[in-house]
Amino acid sequence: MLNDPLVVKISILSIYVGILFLIGIVASRRINNISDYYVGGKKMGFWAVAFSARATGESGWLLIGLTGMGAMAGYAGYWVVVGELLGVFISWQFMAKPFKRLSDKYQSITIPDYLDSHFKTKTHTLRIISAIALVIFIVIYVASQIDVTGVAFHSMLDIPYKLGALIGFLIVLVYIFLGGFVAAVWSDLFQGILMFLGLVLLPIVIWFSMDHGVGITEGLNSIDPNLTKLWGKSDDMWMNVFTILGFSMIGLGFLGSPQVYVRFMSIKNEKEIDKGKLVAMVFTLLTDAAAVTIGILARVVFTKNGQDAEAILGVGGKDVLSMVTESFLPLTVVAIYVAIVLSAIMSTIDSLLILASSSISRDFYQKIFRPDLKDENLTRVSRISTVIMALVALLIAIILNWVSPDRQVFWVIIFGWSGIAATFCPVIILTLFWKGYNEKGAIASMITGFASVILFKFVVQPMEGIGKYFIELDVLAPSFALAMLVGIFVSKMYPKKTG
Repeated sequence: MLNDPLVVKISILSIYVGILFLIGIVASRRINNISDYYVGGKKMGFWAVAFSARATGESGWLLIGLTGMGAMAGYAGYWVVVGELLGVFISWQFMAKPFKRLSDKYQSITIPDYLDSHFKTKTHTLRIISAIALVIFIVIYVASQIDVTGVAFHSMLDIPYKLGALIGFLIVLVYIFLGGFVAAVWSDLFQGILMFLGLVLLPIVIWFSMDHGVGITEGLNSIDPNLTKLWGKSDDMWMNVFTILGFSMIGLGFLGSPQVYVRFMSIKNEKEIDKGKLVAMVFTLLTDAAAVTIGILARVVFTKNGQDAEAILGVGGKDVLSMVTESFLPLTVVAIYVAIVLSAIMSTIDSLLILASSSISRDFYQKIFRPDLKDENLTRVSRISTVIMALVALLIAIILNWVSPDRQVFWVIIFGWSGIAATFCPVIILTLFWKGYNEKGAIASMITGFASVILFKFVVQPMEGIGKYFIELDVLAPSFALAMLVGIFVSKMYPKKTG
């Protein structure tokens, strides 16, 4: 019985889930008010915040999506690492402290709180728009994570997709329901450590298990010379430029995304930010580089010249991690990697659900419809809204699997990530660094970022001629740029009234 692969995997997975539930139970004892539920009472330490911010920012995209991207793109996949590292550095070095300073000054516990206080708004327009945008894109993002859960359970445990998605959904819902933000951050620390060790060690194991008669570059060239072209594989220079930008601009999402910046609200003080910066940088560099490397090594090991890589490694390389672990690791360790994959997914779902529930319960229900409702009575509303949104996300994930069984995990997740980032990052940046930015400019930025993601995805990309370039660039960079420009333009056209 103990030699049965499925029994071993499920046993280790049960231990992992038990630890998460224990974290939720312990964390629940620290929930005394709504600030505790949403931002941990603003008392979180740098280790927890750094690991939580990085685990939340990476998601199942890192283990399933980026490993697959490395296999499909080859050396060009390292541009993702460059972009992410730059985004994390700018965020922690230049934005975290001023944001922490202002959010503490405003006593903010949600991003809409911060924006309302910053602009001293007299209407609910900005709060409503930000809450709507958060809920829509977060539900899409959570759906993509539940989708990855189903994919992971199917590829690594041979459990039907729908059942796997449902199990993952139930796991994360229980410990969030119990412990709120504290449970999310503590579990992210635990899960982030698992992710870090699992990703960094796996390429080393593969390397020492490979036949070294052929080098990595030589092996890739024998399969497809384009895999070793760091600067792009097209004869069209602009196509190469757009491809590199598409990979590297993913890092823009770290410059103000609410699920990351709420962690800066929660940290104890600015000194903890200085300590957390190094942790976040090292985590990003090693885990992202390791993920791409795993994909590249898998391409060398499992495919040959003339073979259809996706037929072997799955659409977008989504089966890379499961194939590598099954081929190079003992059964018990393979089971641990199942838990590591779930860690990457759960660490994002928990944070997103708490963020979205805060938008519904606090920013819609309390601030607009029930201003008389006391904070201590809001936790119950938050938990109910968390369950409702999680159910909607689960339904979307199942529909997504039914409508598009051949979807690429990497880009599905990036769409949700891009929507949140394009809507909020330009606004956060401009509130921190430009005094001329006003409420009308912020509203314009948010609407533009929100709409542009949909516009570039469903209108521009299908167009003949320029569409192929924007497919490579993807939606985040152009939407981000438009939102910045429109916000600046509107703020200048309708400047703040003085006096």
